[in-house]
Amino acid sequence: MDQLKEKIKSLPVTSGVYIYKDADGNVIYIGKAVNLRKRVESYLRAKDSLKTGMLVARVADIETIPTLSEAEALLLEAGLIKKHQPRYNVELKDGKTYPFIQITKEEFPLVSVVRVSSRQNEGKSKGDLYGPYVESRLIREALQIIRRIFPFRSCSPFAHKLCLDYHIGLCAGPCEGKISKAEYARNIRHVRLILDGNKDGLYRQLRKEMEEFSRVKEFEKAGTVRDQMRAIGALYSSSADINYFKEAEQLQRALHLPKEPLRIECFDISNIMGTHSTGSMVSFLNGKPDKNNYRRFKIKTVKGIDDVQMMGEVVRRRYTRLKKEGAAFPDLILIDGGKGQLGGAVKELKELDVSIPIAALAKREEEIFLPTRRLPVILPPDSLGLKLVMRVRDEAHRFALKYHRFLRGREALDKDETRINPN
Repeated sequence: MDQLKEKIKSLPVTSGVYIYKDADGNVIYIGKAVNLRKRVESYLRAKDSLKTGMLVARVADIETIPTLSEAEALLLEAGLIKKHQPRYNVELKDGKTYPFIQITKEEFPLVSVVRVSSRQNEGKSKGDLYGPYVESRLIREALQIIRRIFPFRSCSPFAHKLCLDYHIGLCAGPCEGKISKAEYARNIRHVRLILDGNKDGLYRQLRKEMEEFSRVKEFEKAGTVRDQMRAIGALYSSSADINYFKEAEQLQRALHLPKEPLRIECFDISNIMGTHSTGSMVSFLNGKPDKNNYRRFKIKTVKGIDDVQMMGEVVRRRYTRLKKEGAAFPDLILIDGGKGQLGGAVKELKELDVSIPIAALAKREEEIFLPTRRLPVILPPDSLGLKLVMRVRDEAHRFALKYHRFLRGREALDKDETRINPN
C-alpha cells in the first residue's frame, strides 16, 4: 500500500481516466476525473462505503490516461468500461440506474439516452449500449455536440415526415430519403468510434475520406470533412471550445440560420479620409480564429469614401475566388456595419448566384441586421450569440486596422489578395 501511495503522489492533476487493477493485473474498476490525483486520493479516505473499502483493498496498481477535457474523459471512460466490463463498475451502483447511450439495430438506427439498472439487463435492450455514465448532464451535452457533427435521428417510433431537427441540422432526414442508407451508416460508424473512445481511429477514417474527396476534386465535401475533424477537436479539448456550440446554437435560433455557424467569415473596411482604403476578412472556426484563412484586400475599384461600394468589392472578390476554386463556403458571413454595408454585400452575392447566410453588426447599439428583416435583431447584452458575433467583429476590426497601418507605412503593395501575419 505504501508503494501505491507513493505512485498516487506522482499522478497528474489534469482530467483523465484512472484504471484500478488487482494483483493479477485484471482491470477491476475504471473511473474519470477532472483532477486525477485528487480523485484517486479520495478513495483512500473513503470510509462511508463497504463496497468502496472492498475495492480499495483489492487495488494493486493504478494506470491513468490524461485527457484534454472532462468530456473526453467521460467518453474514454465509457469506451474502456464497455471493453473491460470491470466488476466494481457494476457492484458500486448499489442498485441505482445510470444512463447509457443506446444505438438501435435498425436500418436507420436511433441514438438515445436510456437508463439501465446494470449490465445484466443489456440483453433486454433494443440495441448496443455504451456506458454507464455517472453524470447524466455531461453525457447529454456531449451527445448533443456529437449529433451536430454527425446528425442522426432521435424520433421513436421512426417518423414519416421531416421535423424541426432536420431544419436545424440535427437530423439528416432519413424519413423522407434526404440521406442514403450508406451515408447514414457512415455517421453512425463515426458516432460509435467516439463512444468507444477511439479518437485516433476516427481521425484516421476522416482523414482518409478527406483525401479521397480531394483526389476526385470534390472539394466542398472535402471541406465538410475537414470541418468535422475540427469540430471533433472541440469536443476533445477545453470546456471553452465546447461552450462555443452553445453560442452557435443560440445564434442559429436568433437569426433563423439553416445550420449552426461553425465557420464564420467577417469583413471590415478601413480608410482615413478616403486614402489607403482597405478591406480585411477574418475566419473563425468553432469560435476560434482560423488565422491561416485570414485575408486582406487593397481597394481597387472605388474612389473616395464609399464604405458600401468597398464592402461590395471585397465580398465579390472573396466569393468569386471561392466559387471558381470550388471551395467550401462559410456557414455565415458577418459584415461590420449597418444596413448600407449589408445591402452592398447582398447585391454582390446575388450577382454571383451564391447563397450564404449573411448578417451585419452595427457598432453603436450592437444591432444585427438581416436581409429579410426591416428592423434589426436586438439580442440581450448577456446573450451568448451576441457575444460570439461581437468577438468575431472585434477581431475583424483589429486585423483591418493592422493592415491599414501596414499600408500607411508602405505606399504600394503588389499583390491583389494576400496573406498577412495576423498576430
